[in-house]
Amino acid sequence: MTNLLQRGKTYEEIYHGFKWNIPAQYNIADDVCDRWAEDSSRIALVYEDKAKQVHRYTFAQIQTAANQWANTLCGLGLERGDRVTVLLAQDPECAITHVACWKAGLVSCPTSVLFGADALIYRLNDSGARVLITDSANYNKALEARAHAPKLEHIFITDGEPTGSRNFWTTIKAASDKFTNVRTEAEETAWISYTSGTTGNPKGSVQPHRMMLGHMPSLEFAYDFFPQPKDTLWSPADWAWMAGLMDVIFPGWFHGCTVIATAMKGFEPEEAYRILDQHAVTLSLLTPTMLKLMRGVPNPLSRYTLKLRAVVSGGEAVGKELIEWGRRELNISINEAFGQTECNVVLANNGNVMTIKPGSLGRPTPGTIAAIIDDQGNEVPAGQTGNIAIKRPHPVMLKEYLNKPDATRDKFVQDWLITGDTGVMDEDGYFWFHGRADDVITSSGYRIGPSEIEDALLKHPAVRMAAVIGVPDPVRTEIIKAFIIPVAGVTPSDALVEELKDSVRSRLAKHEVPRLIDFVEALPMTTTGKIIRRELRDREKAKQATT
Repeated sequence: MTNLLQRGKTYEEIYHGFKWNIPAQYNIADDVCDRWAEDSSRIALVYEDKAKQVHRYTFAQIQTAANQWANTLCGLGLERGDRVTVLLAQDPECAITHVACWKAGLVSCPTSVLFGADALIYRLNDSGARVLITDSANYNKALEARAHAPKLEHIFITDGEPTGSRNFWTTIKAASDKFTNVRTEAEETAWISYTSGTTGNPKGSVQPHRMMLGHMPSLEFAYDFFPQPKDTLWSPADWAWMAGLMDVIFPGWFHGCTVIATAMKGFEPEEAYRILDQHAVTLSLLTPTMLKLMRGVPNPLSRYTLKLRAVVSGGEAVGKELIEWGRRELNISINEAFGQTECNVVLANNGNVMTIKPGSLGRPTPGTIAAIIDDQGNEVPAGQTGNIAIKRPHPVMLKEYLNKPDATRDKFVQDWLITGDTGVMDEDGYFWFHGRADDVITSSGYRIGPSEIEDALLKHPAVRMAAVIGVPDPVRTEIIKAFIIPVAGVTPSDALVEELKDSVRSRLAKHEVPRLIDFVEALPMTTTGKIIRRELRDREKAKQATT
């Protein structure tokens, strides 16, 4: 299969020249593995273990292991549609398990290794998983979960064989390396990704096989018409999340590109530069938080040689400051993109065919119809704040929320999928992110998005990172509070607080100036590098409750 997206000279030419062509039957494994396996030398994965030892896997080797694993799972009595929980990070066995499940018509359930036993138990029971694969470091929580997950029958360990488990590699070696992929329907479930809302238990977003095809035009666009010769992809984004799974590894494998994976725990900016240099990475996904941390590394290009040609960022607003830093220091254009687990990468930038408006989410990707709508589903005029929404049908949309028909219904207003993010569309059709619907600050009658304030704070030379929330106030409903990580060597002071307020005041409206500023050593973040503002709000509410 060639690129889904045809190149053009302008955004309009590309957008209007694209049409979906989703077959009735489609199996992801055919595209991301089998069609590349005939070339025995083609490298699929370069994996750095904890000791930074490098291991290379060809597509042929991935296919062999996936075939053996698929045969093993079927031999255990698993049937089409059964679920397999994948409690692994950026490990080769993680990718192999997804491919094996898709080959056999099984459903993979990516799960973060950062979760504790309770979170794992919930996901095992909600999905009804019969098999769990993990490693020795996470075996104890898997064992604890097993006692509370009656449908879980088997635990496989990638790097050992503790009591009550089976070793993954030893077991699959006894199986045949030949397997005929199930002819799955495009609408058939391929994997289930759990996404946490602001209230209630996590929701299982049911993702059909067609979502692979639904991703590709958008990613080809945002990654500047990849693949190009020697394209190599890397991101620290955990494969338990959509950013790693469907924005990096499997889009890379869809086009037969090499993907870099590491056992790095947490994000280390100096290590990020080393990896980009050592592995000649050309395409990367880096969240705004990661980029801000990388910006703090002194003179990186004096020590590292980068071959980056495109960086995709998102999850939070990138902002003008980071865009300008990328151009000035790294000589790259950072293409901001927007999406979510339920409807991934539906707005994006590509500086080669459109004007980049720093800080904007870009425009709808080819095949996507997007709008700003009110709560009743009516499109609002340009410049007016509302809900960022995507029109159905779209092959990158979720099928449903598992076991939650009410939540599935509430995700849509008429034919619009509500992303839960607020923003505006300008006169040129560019979308601008204001914040999560629950992150919007209501102060003295104003509705204020935190991202713009954070971007203004980042322009001050003393600020390394910033997060902004609203805290309850009896007079103004909420007041704005900022949390600042200062750059190394900067001492927090009252004078600096006033400097920061003046800096925001000079750039934004008076009502957007933080009334409170705290200096902190760290901010709560997800594994994909998003600041968890909800946790900051909860901390502030707890403080108020005790005073």
